[in-house]
Amino acid sequence: MRAIMSYGLALLIILGVAAWLGTGTLVTGGNGPGNGVRPVVTLFEEEHGPISTALESSGLQAHHEEGATHIDPHLTIAERLAESSGESAPARSVRTQTFTVQPMAIEVPLRGRTKAKASVNVMAETQGIVETVHVQKGQRVAQGDLLCTIDKGTRAAAVAQAQASFAQAEAGLVQAQADFDTNAELRGKGIAAANTARPFEVQLAAAKASVTAAQAALDNAQAELGRTEVRAPVSGIVQDPLITVGSMLGAQAPCATVVELNPMLFTGNVPEARIGLARLGLDATIKTVTGQEATGKVTYIASTADAATRSFPVDIEIPNADGALRDGVTAEAIVNVGTAPVHILPQSVLTLDDEGTIGVRVVEDSKVVFYPVTITRDTREGVWVTGLPPRIEVITVGQEFVQPGQVVNATNVSAAAAEAEGV
Repeated sequence: MRAIMSYGLALLIILGVAAWLGTGTLVTGGNGPGNGVRPVVTLFEEEHGPISTALESSGLQAHHEEGATHIDPHLTIAERLAESSGESAPARSVRTQTFTVQPMAIEVPLRGRTKAKASVNVMAETQGIVETVHVQKGQRVAQGDLLCTIDKGTRAAAVAQAQASFAQAEAGLVQAQADFDTNAELRGKGIAAANTARPFEVQLAAAKASVTAAQAALDNAQAELGRTEVRAPVSGIVQDPLITVGSMLGAQAPCATVVELNPMLFTGNVPEARIGLARLGLDATIKTVTGQEATGKVTYIASTADAATRSFPVDIEIPNADGALRDGVTAEAIVNVGTAPVHILPQSVLTLDDEGTIGVRVVEDSKVVFYPVTITRDTREGVWVTGLPPRIEVITVGQEFVQPGQVVNATNVSAAAAEAEGV
């Protein structure tokens, strides 16, 4: 009997507590002020269930008025208290600094290598035994310098014979011209018949043709003799292959190789995403893996992309009068494609808005304004960003404790420093 009374009493207590809890409200955290308030009975059943309906009809159900408990989550405790009492809360103090726009060079890095402008295999135009080699490997030569000499053989005699034939042809032309003039004089006096002029005209024409043929033969003989001297067509450095004395040099065989190093070229590839920025004449700075630096200009941009890399080959011409730059050295080029207006800001002033957009909070007319920014470069001097007005007052201290539209009491450290310097 005693056990039944104990269990019954416990059951009555549980039912009483349940009824009391069912009439109250539950506040769920993490939803901000004024949010997450609901009846406790919703833990046991869906909203407007039989228990809720019974409590509602009996007048025991607690009610939560949304409008009465709405609190602006952006307000501080002091501002909420001031709002509830009808007073104006003091403006939050922040520290600001003025930043102005400045031009930033837009630079495109390229990887590539140095390349000689030309590598010329100097060919002989005739054949013969090499009599003299006038240069050595690594020697610098100018355009027109003598590289090697081929044995002249009978070429000098051929020139002498051509000169003699030319002189003989000229003598025949003089005689033919004299005969023609004499015949013309006789015909003018009526001593010679008019039909005698034709043979003298033919003889004069044949003499002129003989002189032309003799002149051509002389020119050919002299040119053949001149081909025994092989000269550099360009200025540069002598490289292999280089012929040796006594070798038989055939026509179109290389006497020497001359590498033209001034100007030098840098060859690289521009990604297709940046080919719209490329244009001829752009300035570039080149640095090799050996530590050498030089400046040049873009002189060639390919019109067709490489099928494998989808990039466009470009050439940058570099002055190399002293020959310090060598052919085939890995290098990097920085091409300046123009400038863009940016602000250089401390990284600490960057913040996020409620949507997670990166930007800065600034003060305009004593109110906080949020500006999204785009980071273009991160350097030791600061973060280079775009998307801001030309002159702006950025919050440097307290930006995490204010919201857009909030009135603040801003202290500009830039203006304070300028006044201190003026004093």
